[in-house]
Amino acid sequence: METNDTHSKTIGYLLWIFGFTGSHRFYYGRPITGVIWLLTGGLFLIGWIVDLFLIPSMDRAADHRYVKGRYDYDISWILLTFLGLFGVHRFYLGKWGTGLLWLFTGGLFGIGWAYDFCTLNGKIDELNRAS
Repeated sequence: METNDTHSKTIGYLLWIFGFTGSHRFYYGRPITGVIWLLTGGLFLIGWIVDLFLIPSMDRAADHRYVKGRYDYDISWILLTFLGLFGVHRFYLGKWGTGLLWLFTGGLFGIGWAYDFCTLNGKIDELNRAS
């Protein structure tokens, strides 16, 4: 097991099940290809199938890119995915102002929630490096 194991292969494979939406790519910090997968159904399902074999390398790359620390990537991503419209992931990260804003506006009308899928890893990494 790596000392800087920031992302989980198990979570990656669970998200891969919905991979035609790009969810596993967002999780591993690849927002551009995540959006492409979302708009094209996982590159017409072909990219989705190929990703089944690429998840271990995406996991290693994320472990090298992001820093482990006070805030857990897996917890943050679970909160964003299932409760993100209510800002629960933002409360977890100590961002109370925007957490309340998300709570009362449905993740700022869904746009902020989508934005968080593209930027969450960077936010967690920044907070972990600062602590």
